[in-house]
Amino acid sequence: MSRHINIPVFIPHEGCPNDCIFCNQRKISGHVHAPGETEIRRIIEEHLATAKPEDYCEIAFFGGSFTGLPEIQQEKYLKTAHEYVAAGRVEGIRLSTRPDYINEGILNLLKEYSVKVIELGIQSLDEEVLKRSLRNYPPGVAVKACQMIKEYGFLLGVQTMIGLPGDTLKKSIDTAQRLIGLKPDMVRIYPTLVIKDTALEKEYMKKRYTPLSLDEAVLWCSILVQMYENAGVKVLRIGLQDTDELREKEVIAGPVHPAFGALVYSKIFLERIKDRLENMDLKNKSLIIHAAPSDVSLVTGQNKSNIKYLKEKYRFRDVKVIGDQKSRNYLDLEFRD
Repeated sequence: MSRHINIPVFIPHEGCPNDCIFCNQRKISGHVHAPGETEIRRIIEEHLATAKPEDYCEIAFFGGSFTGLPEIQQEKYLKTAHEYVAAGRVEGIRLSTRPDYINEGILNLLKEYSVKVIELGIQSLDEEVLKRSLRNYPPGVAVKACQMIKEYGFLLGVQTMIGLPGDTLKKSIDTAQRLIGLKPDMVRIYPTLVIKDTALEKEYMKKRYTPLSLDEAVLWCSILVQMYENAGVKVLRIGLQDTDELREKEVIAGPVHPAFGALVYSKIFLERIKDRLENMDLKNKSLIIHAAPSDVSLVTGQNKSNIKYLKEKYRFRDVKVIGDQKSRNYLDLEFRD
């Protein structure tokens, strides 16, 4: 089976005009300095050495605002990566950047060097949230950038955040609805964490900012994920890439969890099951839940939390989850006396 492999080249804070209230990419990515050409080639070669011939590999410039770099530096990075595309060793290049660093000249340059995917750090399309997060551009700039990227034929990724200062569930839902209307190909959803050495840490310490609880973040994401997936937008990630160092040393507060994405999908499955059980008398019956093998642990819930909930709420005698050879998201319920 082929895999999609992103070969990550982190350029922390490179190209960023300022630190947004929530951001410290050096802490989040674990990378302090942008790599030079030799380092980039080493990173690429190490990843390609473990890739299989059938794998789909892309070189991904993450961690900064790539198109905010001086054009000479952009071209230097792109030329190195493009060599691997031209040699047929990777399929293309993807990068992340800010919406206010997108224009016709930039898009023409990226097109020239085999960039296929542009991921925009949208965060929110609510004006108050953007202002309080120190993004320093209005929502219309992000909307226009999305439209231009699609018009130029790139695949569009959007990176959003929930729980930023001034955010509400309604605002996050409104942002998702507006983004879906712009037809992105993929999305990443990040609950806001309070990271060391950020302006948000100062706000938190002064009790001017309260992060979402874990339960709130899971609930918000469960709603948003279903909105995007129902619209055909691929959800690439839910929550930051978790590491022990990030969780134990860099996160001051917020809904951090080593398996946050699994919690979200477990919540989605539980809500789907509850919808099917509404207004049914199920006391002392046994419930057998049929799910795709890959989803069994998600349906069961962490530490069997979904099983326990269903038994207690509906007074089932027993609840089991069985893996059937079906595709992902399959769910069927069987009742026995």
